[in-house]
Amino acid sequence: MKVLVTGSTGHLGEGLMRTLGDQGHEAIGLDVLPGLFTQLRGSIVDRAFVADCLRGIDAVLHTATLHKPHVATHGRQAFVDVNITGTLNLLEEAAAAGVSAFIFTSTTSAFGAALTPPAGAPTAWIDETVQSVPKNIYGVTKTAAEDLCELFHRRSGLNCLVLRTSRFFPEEDDSAAIRGAFADSNAKANEFLFRRVDLEDAVSAHVAAMRYAAKIGFGRYIISATIPFAREDMAALRQNPSALVARRFPDFEKIYGQANFKMFPSLDRVYVNRKAVEELGWTPRWDFGRVLAQIAGSDPIGSDLARQVGSKGYHQECFTEGPYPVE
Repeated sequence: MKVLVTGSTGHLGEGLMRTLGDQGHEAIGLDVLPGLFTQLRGSIVDRAFVADCLRGIDAVLHTATLHKPHVATHGRQAFVDVNITGTLNLLEEAAAAGVSAFIFTSTTSAFGAALTPPAGAPTAWIDETVQSVPKNIYGVTKTAAEDLCELFHRRSGLNCLVLRTSRFFPEEDDSAAIRGAFADSNAKANEFLFRRVDLEDAVSAHVAAMRYAAKIGFGRYIISATIPFAREDMAALRQNPSALVARRFPDFEKIYGQANFKMFPSLDRVYVNRKAVEELGWTPRWDFGRVLAQIAGSDPIGSDLARQVGSKGYHQECFTEGPYPVE
């Protein structure tokens, strides 16, 4: 299959390019920035350029975006141009070219304010039934692009699946409070309980979505590590996650103690991947249990693919206050 990967210079884009080639697909990388896996340089805002890129393409994996790190440094119009108009250009040309699958990489950030329950409330159980409440221009433009995908499925018959991915970047946390209180590997290990996906699993979810798109037609899916909790755990998880994790993983306290790790004092949400697992035939390999075993063996956490792709940096600029300026 001939596959166009937009955003091929980024984390997920490079992961897809490496994997698709290994699986025998002809992968074509498109990005505005140069990269080892980028053959087509240009902007998705340029409709004529997009049309040229879509010739002979069987499937599109659309990962290119202005994302959360750019909120404080780019204007709202830039987000509209790239995330909405750019996606519209790709959808228009994909439909015209008869593309069999269009996979749009969205974000769990699209849930916005729904991710933070009020004080005293249980941890939020986030699945695809939760209504999005975007809280910045990033979330607004990503949800608008999702709606465009649904529109093109209804009006043009284009098979479009939307994947709302959780965190997979290897850079340090954007929160100064987290950076100050937790070692980076400690924070990321904790996140596998509720808000992180390994790059290898994010890639395999996109490949699975490409395979199932024609059967499903349209759907939205959360892509995150499998959680070890049930709905009835949410009150306890908000108040004392360490005690609950220790019940699920008997060696947790010993392993964390030896590594000088600690659990977050509270978890505000958990992402539930059940729909993606059941409908896409997706089998995520990386969860807290596997990461815990890596910590016990004093190994780096996560997949080889994540380490091969490495750190891309949140931003083209460097900032003294962290990996990117928080709005």
